[in-house]
Amino acid sequence: MMRVLILGGTGDAAELAAKVATIQGLEAITSLAGRTREPLVPLGDLRVGGFGGVAGLASYLRVMQIDLLIDATHPFAIQISFNAADAATEVGVPRLMLIRPPWEKVSGDRWMEVDNVEAAATALQNQSQRVFLTVGRQELAAFAHLEKIWFLMRMIDPPTDDALVPLGMVLCDRGPFTLNNERQILIRNKIDTIVSKNSGGDATKPKIIAARELGVKVVMVNRPAIPPGEQVTDVDGALAWLFDKLHN
Repeated sequence: MMRVLILGGTGDAAELAAKVATIQGLEAITSLAGRTREPLVPLGDLRVGGFGGVAGLASYLRVMQIDLLIDATHPFAIQISFNAADAATEVGVPRLMLIRPPWEKVSGDRWMEVDNVEAAATALQNQSQRVFLTVGRQELAAFAHLEKIWFLMRMIDPPTDDALVPLGMVLCDRGPFTLNNERQILIRNKIDTIVSKNSGGDATKPKIIAARELGVKVVMVNRPAIPPGEQVTDVDGALAWLFDKLHN
């Protein structure tokens, strides 16, 4: 029996865990950061919470006798990815990154690409009046000083009581979202700009399509750099990697 640790928190990670559960000779443990109050619970064994940096993760890999590590975290959860790279190298555990492709700008898109949420906030000044903010509750503070802009802020969990929150309305919801849903949100709230991280995938892409159809601007936060290592772009690629490790 080989044991694989899946660093999760994404739909891809949950799908992978469900498929690994059907493979004879493989046992999966999925790890979630614990930042979402009601996360999507994957099949198989589950642990929730941080590891305590590189040393803590390396210790976990040893103690739990992990044979393989798959990093299927969110493309912007960069710290855990670098920790996983260092810990896997230290312990000598093969590591794979499951990274869905980013969205690509196409004809009709009105994108302004920036490197981080602070730059996104700067880009809104004197350019936007009603903004659909979809970067997650942990990034709200970067926009709190923009007092002349109204924000519709969508996130899975509401902000904490002591959080710095910009002027506007909080909408708690979880994807996947439909194109009609996103189109109606933009029209009903008279949105002139979307702020989004380039997360990729299908679950939240409809807002990008709706923006294109309606001529709404998009301030797109580019992905941060990731650690070097073997990569696949979908669950099938990760399964092929696992089968190769299992039989070789």
